Amino acid sequence: MPKRVLQGVVISDKTDKTLTVRVERKVRHPLYGKFIRQSKKYAVHDAENNFKIGQNVKIRECRPISKSKRWEVIADGK
Repeated sequence: MPKRVLQGVVISDKTDKTLTVRVERKVRHPLYGKFIRQSKKYAVHDAENNFKIGQNVKIRECRPISKSKRWEVIADGK
């Protein structure tokens, strides 16, 4: 089964080997039809601590690393 890949922005890098990444998506309101931005935060594994706040990154689904980490960073999102 292919692993999901998402793109988002690093919003926290305070913990060791872990990033917090916000992924935004646009969804259509069911009644009014207006597009709304929804976001979700993911705990992401960054083994080398390479990424800093504000960088665009791509994250990939992986095996569970801890209670909350099921994603790993793969590259810059540029």
